[in-house]
Amino acid sequence: MGKVKGKSGPLARRPDNSAFKQQRLPAWSPMLTANTVLPFFYFMASICMLLGVWLLLTVQSTQEIKLDYTLLFQGDVFFYYGLKNFHQNLRRYMDSRDDGQMVGRKRNLKNPSSYCSPFTKDQNGLPIAPCGAVANSIFNDSFSLTYHDSRGSVKVPLLRGGITWYTDKNVKFRNPKTDNLTLAQVFEGTARPLYWHKPVYELDPLDPTNNGFINDDLIVWMREAAFPNFKKLYGVLYRADEPFTKGLPAGNYSIGISYNFPVQYFRGRKEVVLTTLTWFGGQNHFLPIAYLVTSSLILLIAVILTVFWWKFGKNGKNMEQ
Repeated sequence: MGKVKGKSGPLARRPDNSAFKQQRLPAWSPMLTANTVLPFFYFMASICMLLGVWLLLTVQSTQEIKLDYTLLFQGDVFFYYGLKNFHQNLRRYMDSRDDGQMVGRKRNLKNPSSYCSPFTKDQNGLPIAPCGAVANSIFNDSFSLTYHDSRGSVKVPLLRGGITWYTDKNVKFRNPKTDNLTLAQVFEGTARPLYWHKPVYELDPLDPTNNGFINDDLIVWMREAAFPNFKKLYGVLYRADEPFTKGLPAGNYSIGISYNFPVQYFRGRKEVVLTTLTWFGGQNHFLPIAYLVTSSLILLIAVILTVFWWKFGKNGKNMEQ
């Protein structure tokens, strides 16, 4: 039998002479003309404008009241607290937390990683739980809302639990396994953060299931905001009893504020926000304005292209080569 000589030399790596390897497969190359491109631009401009107007009208249908209480005011649904000029998005601030500790890992509970430095241990050498600058700076003002009518004063019922996401309490935040121990026994041998007045297992004395790392207020605060001006959910109106079954009735209200969170050090301001929600969320104008701006830009480009086409390229003679 004869031997087949292998390929060698400059032709050794040449692809096979096939339709696939030589790129001779049939292909569709669309011809971009004014008759196809300009209608698409006008169509996209119309769609973006309609979406922008629709979202803007939806956002405007929400009702929102903001009250700045940095200096306590006097005189005369979703309850938010807001902070201004508070930068939760600083890298060192965000990196100071130990996510391993917040999901209940016992090796991180009493031996937090270096991420928590300098909030790893207290002055007595006890490990801090939860550690880090984020937890240490938790917002701790408290509020009460009272409705006044001809019959007297009624405290507005606010649901303080259930204000977090499902993934928060089941994935991102979990308490250590108790193994038939109480939560206080599990956290025995740890210290509270420097600026806290009570340990993590006593954050909610009224609801034992809302303590530890799965406390709603702690979880909401630990979800860092992207911008220096932000608001976070404090409570939701409980609409089971009169006169709040249909929301907050018109009338006079007073807000009681326990003023604990200092803001003068970073020139910040504090406010409370009462707002309603739609399917789109709260009163946020960013997306509607973005759609309207995009629509305007697309429409402007379409008009410019139309003028050029009408003036220079309508008969197509300038396309001849």
